Amino acid sequence: MSARLDDRPLVVVLGASGFLGSAVLAALSELPVRLRAVSRRPVRPPAGARARTECRAADLTDRAALAGAVHGADAVLPFTARIRGASGWRLAEGDSAAERVNVGVVRDLVEVLAAARRPGAAPPAVLFPGSNTQVGPVDSDWIDGTETDRPQGEYDRQKHTAELLLKEATTAGAVRAVSLRLPPVFGPSGSTAEDRGVVSTMARRALAGEPLTLWNDGTVRRDFLYVEDAARAFVTALGQVDALAGRHYLVGTGQPRSLGDVFRTVADAVARHQGIPAVPVGTVPAPAESEGTDVRSLCVDPSAFVAATGWRAVTPLDTALDRTVAALATRR
Repeated sequence: MSARLDDRPLVVVLGASGFLGSAVLAALSELPVRLRAVSRRPVRPPAGARARTECRAADLTDRAALAGAVHGADAVLPFTARIRGASGWRLAEGDSAAERVNVGVVRDLVEVLAAARRPGAAPPAVLFPGSNTQVGPVDSDWIDGTETDRPQGEYDRQKHTAELLLKEATTAGAVRAVSLRLPPVFGPSGSTAEDRGVVSTMARRALAGEPLTLWNDGTVRRDFLYVEDAARAFVTALGQVDALAGRHYLVGTGQPRSLGDVFRTVADAVARHQGIPAVPVGTVPAPAESEGTDVRSLCVDPSAFVAATGWRAVTPLDTALDRTVAALATRR
């Protein structure tokens, strides 16, 4: 192996077999870097990769395994996450198993990177996937990242704690961390992990001939981000990490759509691809475990990230929805 290849920066993707992690891995594979894809179950290197890719299986809640996984890393992207609880679709209060993954892995990551840092070397970059719902209750339908954070749900609190750990480590000079707070990300899955978000869930229901249900009158607005645009945001941030480090940025299209419109577009796309009538879209009462933010609009203004990096979401929502439905229909 040539010295030139050894000199390529090492980028480590943790949780590389997941929905978003696998998409980011594919985007990074087009760069002249060394890639290390780490996950609980083995993954295959992306086809036609320009990057030299190594794949490892590891339990990242094991501190020693984590240290080995990130050894020599110039940049780490931690996509390991536990989103759902054991008994439902939302984490229960005080879910310690989820906390070990969502917070504990990040805490260990900061400590092992700091301990392994070479004298005189730049702190390793860490690109963290946050959530736009970390902000908690807000007075306006629009957020731009300058709001005071008041996370409420267990998952959002855990995400926020991990983000704060990375910001503090950046201030201390241990890492150069950037948090990209994402809206709901959706799209075709390039891995063994399916997209479990609301868009793909509704598409699977429509493909099964089931009606699509809303917890409100359909006017609640959200920003939905196509997975390829989300992956490109991480690649863009990696190339400008020094200018971004120590902050969080909202990433999104800046063009929210009502849930009713999104669900009807999904139903129509399924009807078109299957040659069947569109399933109905209707309203049902919100379940007991729902929160106030579930039935309020949350619209993302990504202008700070756009101004800092030049990144923009480029996939129109209707196109992205059609691609998602087409991929799910093909799998069926």
